[in-house]
Formats: sequence, structure tokens, C-alpha cells
Amino acid sequence: MSDIESHRSGPDSIETSGTVKGQALRRGGGDPGTRGRTTIADGVVEKITGMAARDVAGVHAMGSGMSRTFGAVRDRVPGGTKSSGVTRGVKAEVGEKQTALDLEIVVEYGVSIADVARDVRENVVAAVERMTGLEVVEVNIAVSDVKLPDEEDEEPEPRIR
Repeated sequence: MSDIESHRSGPDSIETSGTVKGQALRRGGGDPGTRGRTTIADGVVEKITGMAARDVAGVHAMGSGMSRTFGAVRDRVPGGTKSSGVTRGVKAEVGEKQTALDLEIVVEYGVSIADVARDVRENVVAAVERMTGLEVVEVNIAVSDVKLPDEEDEEPEPRIR
């Protein structure tokens, strides 16, 4: 039935190990998944947020015109970080259990900005909370521009792939 060994390590404490009806007993008490701390960097939340926001129909780009221009130049410089485009237009403040997000987006002409903002919030909150376990307390969205149908993109396609 039970195969338990008990050892006294102090006047009032007993350590046990072994099995009880096929279940292993754990030393130290509690679930191993709750032992220790997990910290999540701001940049991780910013990447998740950027990807989730870009997935929403009606979002043309992230960031202001200047940040997109500088980012495009930085992406083309040897040794520049390619992932910077993912976090462009996103700022996260991450605490132990909560996060607050600021986004700057460019929307497509003709879409309902209120609907796009709502959809971005819903998508971002779902992705960040699912992937990090953090509670998203706010998602602030600044619409910095509208992409008109006849405007060229500020970031032309590279000639060489």
C-alpha cells in the first residue's frame, strides 16, 4: 500500500519520501511549477503586442512616419536588428503580474478607426495574456496616420531578396 520513509531532521520536523498508492511524494512541499519566479522582459511583451496588432485587418503599419523611416534605415544597415520592426510603435511597461501597453498605429483609409482600435485591443489582450499570463490593465492606442489608397509605402520593397 504505502512505501514511505520518515526521517527526523529536527525536533519537530519529519521529511518523507517514497510513494503512497502509486503517487510520488515531493520534497519541499507544493507544486514544483510554483517554485521560483518567472520574469518577462518588456521587449518580449512588445514583440507579442506588435505581432498581435499587425494581425488586425485595417492596421497598415505600426509607429509614426519618422519611426518607420528610421526603422527601415536601421533594418538595412549591416548588423542592424531586423526584429526592431516588430516592436516599432509599441511600448510596454511590465510588472510582476500586470502590463500596460501603448501602441501607435497607421490605419487603412476607409476603415472605422473605432472598430480597428477595439479589434487591436481585443487581439493584443488575448495574445499577451495567453502567452505571458500577465494581466493587461490597459492598451492605449494612438492613430498617427491614415494610409490613403494612392500613397506609396514609405518602406519600399528591397530590390534584392
